[in-house]
This record gives sequence, C-alpha cells and structure tokens, in this order.
Amino acid sequence: MKALIIGIILTLFAVFAAIPAPGLSWWKEILFVLKGFVPLLAVFVGIIALLVGVADIKDAREARREAAGDDET
Repeated sequence: MKALIIGIILTLFAVFAAIPAPGLSWWKEILFVLKGFVPLLAVFVGIIALLVGVADIKDAREARREAAGDDET
C-alpha cells in the first residue's frame, strides 16, 4: 500500500513539475535530460541484446550437441 501511495505522489509531482503555468515549468530541462539519456539507454539495451543473442546461439549449439549425443547411444 505504501508503494502505491508513493507512486501516486511521485507521478503527481512529475506532472506538476512539467506543466508550465502553475507548475515548476521544468519541461525544457526534462527534454534536455531525455535527449542525453535516450542514446545511452539505446547503447545499453543494444549491448544487452547482443549478450542475449550470443547466449541463445551457445544454448542452441549445446542443445544440438546433446541431441546428437543422445541419438548415437
């Protein structure tokens, strides 16, 4: 229940901080941070995808070896 209340409060604060008139008018700063963060996020997600792909290839190879070994016996 605490997590739900904290989540609602933080979401309301984020909306209040971004809106221009009665809020804090942080929209330009938010966009500035996103412009810097999105490329870094893309790099990290790309690296993770490469590692998962390599692990999948290794698992498939090992599964083929085990299947070939089971067929011979």
